[in-house]
This record gives sequence, structure tokens and C-alpha cells, in this order.
Amino acid sequence: MSEDQPTPRPPVPSPAALAKRVAPRPAAPPAAVPEHSESARFGRADDEGHVFVTVGDEEREVGSYPGATPDEALQYFARKYDELAASAALLEARLANPDVSAKEIADGLGTLKEHVEQANVVGDLPALHATVERVEAGLEAKRSAESEQRRAARAEAATRREAIVAEAETIAAQPPGSTQWKQSGERMRALLEEWKGHQRSDVKLDKPTETALWQRFSHARNAFDKARRAWFAELETTRADAKSTKESLVAEAESMSTSTDWGPTARAYKQLMDRWRQAGRASRSDDDALWERFRAAQDAFFTAKDAASAAEDEEFRGNLAVKEELLVEAEALLPVTDLEAAKASLRGIQDRWEAAGKVPRADIERVEKRMRRVETAVREADDQRWKATNPELSARARSMAEQLEAAVAKAEADVAKAEASGDERKAAAARERLASQQQWLDQARAGLDEFGG
Repeated sequence: MSEDQPTPRPPVPSPAALAKRVAPRPAAPPAAVPEHSESARFGRADDEGHVFVTVGDEEREVGSYPGATPDEALQYFARKYDELAASAALLEARLANPDVSAKEIADGLGTLKEHVEQANVVGDLPALHATVERVEAGLEAKRSAESEQRRAARAEAATRREAIVAEAETIAAQPPGSTQWKQSGERMRALLEEWKGHQRSDVKLDKPTETALWQRFSHARNAFDKARRAWFAELETTRADAKSTKESLVAEAESMSTSTDWGPTARAYKQLMDRWRQAGRASRSDDDALWERFRAAQDAFFTAKDAASAAEDEEFRGNLAVKEELLVEAEALLPVTDLEAAKASLRGIQDRWEAAGKVPRADIERVEKRMRRVETAVREADDQRWKATNPELSARARSMAEQLEAAVAKAEADVAKAEASGDERKAAAARERLASQQQWLDQARAGLDEFGG
């Protein structure tokens, strides 16, 4: 080593160089180097250029600067401390910046500690080490905060993925008969794209969580696809069965389209329609074509039936006029005053009614209802006379009246006896029984009068 050169030491990073290790920044003009460093007060230099630093009560040599004055040598090593202290202060300031990651701080701290351990400088070394310790403590806090932030971010990301999985499972769990397959399939594809988007840009989940969620999502998608394939396979079979059934129904309908057996055939068409509804649906094109044939056959029959009915109605209008005259004649028998004469007249009217024949369909219920009203009135009058002349009923009514007369006489005797004895309570009870017996007797006598008794 030359006597006129300072002792070689590891280079101390400048504050700008250390900041660049922590986070890239735009270049800035270098700061002016002060001519005198206050850090020199922590050391001394002898006349031979040897420089010493004081740490507490101890002093140790940090280097030498031959060929320089003691003050120049001391200032050289003091300025080296200032650069190192400035780097430490800058790193501590960067620690408080939320945009600087813990990894960047750790990288800078490693470099700083390396230079601090190797540095032979003059300055407040305890303060420098305290700064390093504060940075170390702050780094741990920053790591803990970042870990909590990552945990919260992963929890939110897991919640977003869980929502995707839950919706997919809901879609897959729909009953096949009420599933809108097209819309549900499109939504499943959209959910898959959302999942991929989260994988590309969202916070990464821990492996077990992501694997469990993906397995659920994959299972839901596979279950949906399987159910859709099964549904459409079954639908194809069902449509084929429905087509075959409806082809048979169309053949039956077409075979009956020319029938003139109006009543039974109309009922048969109604039964065919019920069977058509129960047959299910074929494909739209097949269903529409078969329905057109079925409806054409049905329309042909009912058009012919309506035409025949219209012709019949025209033919039966004369019969209607006859029956309406008979109705006037029948209704004149009411109210019934001479039962035997009314019965004889009604029999004659009924014979002529049957002989008159059918009336138009729209008038059947109206005229039949008027005739039934007359027939009912005559029958009720006949029933009433029979009841009034029934010997058995008359004898029963007379016996009942006689029994009640005896009961009334006994009740009257009980009332008289109770009043004579002065027992008002018994007298009141006897009078109450007498009133009831008298009421029943009056009703029995009224019934007896109906039978001519």
C-alpha cells in the first residue's frame, strides 16, 4: 500500500444509489458535498494521517489518509459516515411509503447492513445502528401488514370465486323440466369466463382453496352438461313417441271425417282431442304438420254435421209450431181444479206431443221445460189427492187425535187438582204440559181434516 493513499475500504453506497436499490427513481442532480462534516466530532486524526472513531468510551482506528492534514483525513472519513447515514435515513423514509413493498425494503436493508458492517467511518455509529434497527422493526411490521392485506385480499377473491361457484351449482341443480337450457348454458359459459378473468387479474388464492373451488365449479358444469345431454336425448325419444302417437290419432280422425253418425262420432272426436293433449309434443315442424291434418279432418266432420243440423232445424220448425200450440193448451190446465179432467186432457196432449216429432236443437230445452212444468203440477195434484184419501193414513191420524184428546183431558185434570191443593209449582208445570198437549192436538185435528175425518 502506498504511503500517500488512504487505506482501501469497501465503497459506501450513496443515498441515491441505495434509493435506486429500493425503488427506481428519476435521476436527480448530485447534492453538493459539504466542506465540513459535523460527524467529525465523533473521531480524531493524528499527524501521521491515522483516523480514529469514538464509540462510547472506546476508540478504534478506522483507517488512514497519508499525505493529508489531520483535518482532511478526519473529514474524509466523516463524509463517508454522512453518506451512509443519509442512505439509512432515506431507507427509513421509504419504509413509511405504502407504495414501497416489504421486499424492496428488505433488499435495501440487506445492502445497507452489509455496508454498515464493513464501514470504517467517523460519526455517530450508535445512531446509525439505531436507524438500522428501526428499519428492521418497521420491516417486520410492514411484512405483517402486507401479510394481513394479502390475507384479506385472498378472502375477498375467494368470496368472488365462491359466488361464481354457488351460481353455477344453483344452475346445475335446476329441475330439468323447468330449466331454460339456452339461457342457462350461456350463463354457465359467462361464469367460466369470469373465473378465467379472476385467475388472470385477481389475487391468487392458496392452492387448497382454489383447488376445492375449481373442483366444485367443474363438478357443477359437468353435472349441467350431463343433465342437458340427457334431457335432449330423452326429449328426442319423447318427441319420436309423440309423433308416432299423433300420426295414429290423425289416421283415426281422417277415417271418421266422412261419418254421418253425428252423435257418436262427435264424442269420438272429443276423445281423440283428449288423447292428443296427453300425447306430448313432437318437434315443432312435425307437430304443426300433424295438427293441420288433425284439424282439417275434424273441421270436415263438424262442418258436415253443422250443415246437417241446419237442414234438420229447418225441417223441424213446423214441428215447433205444433208443439208451441200444444203447450198453450197444456198450460191452460193450470191450476188444476178438476184432476180427472186435467189428467185425461194431458194424456191426449202428450200423445199429440210425441206424434209432432223433433224441434230445432236450440228450442228443445225451452219447450221441454214448459211441458215438464205442466206434467209436474198434474202429478203433484194427483199425489195430494191420494194422500188425502188414503184409509191407512186417515186411520192413523184419527188414532193420534184420540190419544192427544185423552192426554189433554188428563192434563186439564192435573191442573185442576194442583190448583185445588194450592200447589202453585205443580199447577204451573201442569199448565205447561196442557199447553203443549193442546198444541199437538190442534195439529192432529188439522191433519185429520185433510183426510176428510
